[in-house]
Parts: sequence; structure tokens; C-alpha cells
Amino acid sequence: MYSRFAIVTRYLKYFLTASNGKGHGVHSPFVFEFITQVLNDDRFFYAFLPIEDLRTYLVADTNQLTIEAPDVKSPAGNIMKLGIHDIARSSGSSRKTGQLLFRIVNYYSPDSILVLGNSLGIDTAYLAAANTSLQLTTIQQDKTIAAMAMKHFQMLELKNINMLIGEYDQSLDAVITKNNKIGLVYIHVNTGYTSIMVYFNQLLGSIQPDSILIFHNIHSSRDMEKAWEEIKTNQIVTLTIDLFYMGIVLFRNENKVKQDFSIRF
Repeated sequence: MYSRFAIVTRYLKYFLTASNGKGHGVHSPFVFEFITQVLNDDRFFYAFLPIEDLRTYLVADTNQLTIEAPDVKSPAGNIMKLGIHDIARSSGSSRKTGQLLFRIVNYYSPDSILVLGNSLGIDTAYLAAANTSLQLTTIQQDKTIAAMAMKHFQMLELKNINMLIGEYDQSLDAVITKNNKIGLVYIHVNTGYTSIMVYFNQLLGSIQPDSILIFHNIHSSRDMEKAWEEIKTNQIVTLTIDLFYMGIVLFRNENKVKQDFSIRF
């Protein structure tokens, strides 16, 4: 992970070079519509308040969770104790980003939603709350985190979430084999360049023209930036949108020439 200073430096560069967040000068009809109808939609939806109440509660929770961290090597093995407030602060998206996820689902109405890594469940809750008649599948590797997230979904009365527990690549294969079509996928993990590219390539076989892939924290580390730059160059990708804290990947047929946008958010 980049240091706070490195992330601030990258954000300043992004802010100074990104396109205007109001849509001025954007010539792509799809991106202009996204900016005006989704990105700048300032409505406060009914579902936002209970999710943000939950976030406030979690940020103040000083209890600890014992979790497995496969990538950590220490004398104690791969078992770590993390404060719930630390996980809530560092792993989830901001209120602003979470509510954008809600609006994306609300506006584009994907026929399926898959979340890879849900942390404590805030972002997944926003996605699920946007269309409670649509079943959302989320994959989590750690059983303790998964159990806490499910508890939060129950508190929020979200009954349209199916939780799978297991290795991301194996569980992702099972979901793809069963559904064989990708609607919206939110990749909320930072497991390194190689893993991110494995997940991306697994998804490509089931991509449709209206599929949407969203990557969390694309500028949080050198590995994430490397993966993001490689994903942008893939020949099947026709359009990408860099919002700094998330990257959106699209495959729309009307984009005859590949376009990459960086938009202030």
C-alpha cells in the first residue's frame, strides 16, 4: 500500500489532469450521461440513512476481530487481530463512493451483481439496497469477516444477499460457471497485481456489451495501478472511467474507438 503522502500526491495529480466533473467538454454520449445522470445525481435515497448509521457505529467500535491473513508471514502465523474501527476506516469506501455504487445500480439496472470481497458489508449493502428484488452474490475469504457482514445485512433487512465463503478465484469460477453472464461486478480486494489480473481474466469469458466492472481503490498501491493500466489496454475493453477511488470498466459496442476518461469526483 502507498503511504498517505504518496496517495495525496497521486490524488493532486489526478485532480489537476482529470476532466471537469460537470461534463463540460466530454464528447462521449455515454460518459456525458453518466456524469449528468449518475455521478452528479444529488438525491438522498431512503436506503442511505440506515447504512450510514451502521458505518458510524462500526467506526466507533473498538472490539477486535481475529482473522486469517494468507499473505501475512509472522511468528504467530497468518492470524491477525484487527480493530473493527480500523477495518471500517481502511477497508470500506467513503459515503460518497458507496452512494455512487447505489446510483450506478439504480440507473443501469444490471441483471446480476457480484461482489468480490465485501469487508464489513457497507459497500455491498449499498449495491443490494439499490435493487432489493435482485439477488446479489458476494464472496469473502475470511469466515469471521463474512459472519459479521451477514449480521450487518440482517440488521439492514437486506434479504437479497447470498454469501459465499472461500478462495476468491475458486468461488469466482463457480459463480461464472453457474451464471455464464456478467452484469455488474465490484472487485473490492487489494490482493496484488497477479491476483487482480487472474480475477479480471476469469470474468472476460462471460462479459456482455452491457457488463460493468468496478475496481475499488485503483490508486492505493503500485500493484493496483499496474493492474489498472493493464486492464485499460485489453482489446475487449472499450471504455474506462477513472474516479481515483474507483475505476469503471465497460465493453459497450457503440464505442468504436477505445476511450479512457479521468473525471473529477
